Amino acid sequence: MRPNLPFALRLARIAVSACLLLSVLCLLERPAYAYVDPGSGLLAFQSLTAFITGGLFYFRQKIKRLFRQKFPVKDDPPAPTKDTLDSSDKI
Repeated sequence: MRPNLPFALRLARIAVSACLLLSVLCLLERPAYAYVDPGSGLLAFQSLTAFITGGLFYFRQKIKRLFRQKFPVKDDPPAPTKDTLDSSDKI
């Protein structure tokens, strides 16, 4: 992986690669001659949510930095001072 890519772009590439891998695995599935009880789906769901939550917890500082980026603020005109006001502009 290129070290000069931004974190968000690297994360996007990893997400796309994971989705493509999952798609290929689903397309190449073979029939399993086994019993799957109803709790197996819940276990898979719990594992997936634990994986996502763990990843978010591990990368929480980088995620916070993504949302805390400072954007340039337009310069506001300076507030009037006593020196800039004339006698008719009393506040």
